Amino acid sequence: MTVSALHRERQTKIIATLGPASSTPERIRALFDAGADMFRLNFSHGTADDHRARLQMIRAIESETGRPIPVVADLQGPKLRVGTFARGRIDLRAGQKFRFDRNATPGDETRVCLPHAEIFAALTPGCEILCDDGKVRLRVETCGPDFADTVVVAGTALSDRKGVNVPDVVLPLSPLTDKDRADLAAALDMGVDWIALSFVQRPEDITAARAIIGARAAIIAKLEKPAAVKNVQAIVELADAVMVARGDLGVEMPPEDVPRTQKLIVREARRAGKPVIVATQMLESMITSPTPTRAEASDVATAVYDGADAVMLSAESASGDYPVDAVAMMNRIATHTQNDPFYHTSLAAQHQPAQHTAADAITAAARQVAETVGAVAIATYTTSGSTTLRAARERPDVPILCLTSKLETARRMMLSFGVHAVCTADVATFSEMVDKATAIAARDGLAKPGQSIVVTAGVPFGTPGATNVLRLAVV
Repeated sequence: MTVSALHRERQTKIIATLGPASSTPERIRALFDAGADMFRLNFSHGTADDHRARLQMIRAIESETGRPIPVVADLQGPKLRVGTFARGRIDLRAGQKFRFDRNATPGDETRVCLPHAEIFAALTPGCEILCDDGKVRLRVETCGPDFADTVVVAGTALSDRKGVNVPDVVLPLSPLTDKDRADLAAALDMGVDWIALSFVQRPEDITAARAIIGARAAIIAKLEKPAAVKNVQAIVELADAVMVARGDLGVEMPPEDVPRTQKLIVREARRAGKPVIVATQMLESMITSPTPTRAEASDVATAVYDGADAVMLSAESASGDYPVDAVAMMNRIATHTQNDPFYHTSLAAQHQPAQHTAADAITAAARQVAETVGAVAIATYTTSGSTTLRAARERPDVPILCLTSKLETARRMMLSFGVHAVCTADVATFSEMVDKATAIAARDGLAKPGQSIVVTAGVPFGTPGATNVLRLAVV
């Protein structure tokens, strides 16, 4: 496959999770050819050696195709679970009294161990404790530093080591467990581009992770807890990107609140000019079926209509029976949605006003010029990626050609809406910059001879964020 053929005919990116069903060079290449723009390594499963081997396969495809391919390491985060039961499981009924405590003795129909002092420290009467992905709901009546007496609100059974969620409180827990810190060190050592941080509750969680990660990778804040949604603006400002992790959100808040929460997060990320990913259960039925439900197809399309930067496959591509078909289906849905005339109307209706800076004024003007004269691409020269992110924030109707001398910047920018990133040598003059932009736009299939592109850059070169020049050029 040639480089020009690798320009996607859509603006929303596709992230595919790798796992047992997608761990060979041939399968990963098939996922890439089917439309995957970025790959996720899920550190909740597998070993560091497993993930390192998959990353090396991705880098081989990158080298072969000449297209930057970003890789995200998704950290597990704290996993809160009940202890065990003497008979492995118990039956419950609504209205029944039930105690959680710190006693490691196997539980029965009256109590079970909850080996997390942090939960007891945060509980108050009236809080809800959810078990087994919300299948069991209990309301706290009285509590102390080592116990919580509850009443069963819903649910009929509970078994060993089921997960626990406490949606009503901010838990005094770091999102980085000992396992996460070891996984993070391994991920940074192997050279991933993004770190997805689970269990984010507060802006301070991003700050703490940044102190460890530094500039070695960018940070995706996974918004999967109601506390994070309450702090969404501050978290978005500190993170490099955000993910709408709807699986845990759907456990910790009523299902009817998840759609509007998704739109809130997407809107806030777009306002801040940060990439936003919509994830979890997008094509869930394709884990075992060659086709999705119509509701799932509509779900993917909704994220595209809302202007999300990326949509993500989890088990569908990691462990499902039809990983390549799932990527191909997501590619077709996103492409067909983008070809709907209402798609552009929808994006325009949600357009965010430019910020009051010269750089944002130039970038907003680039989108307007492209629309007015019918330019077929907007080329951005960038060192840090900030110029390209500004262009993506504008959600133009045409591709954004990101030209950068830094491979790590090119990889990170590939997550963003409509961006086609190319790593190329620095230029010395502005005329050389324009010549290179037009030549690469033609080479990579973004423009044909005689067509126009808009070029933006910062002069003097190499000054991050100093976008101050706009030029209309003919290929």
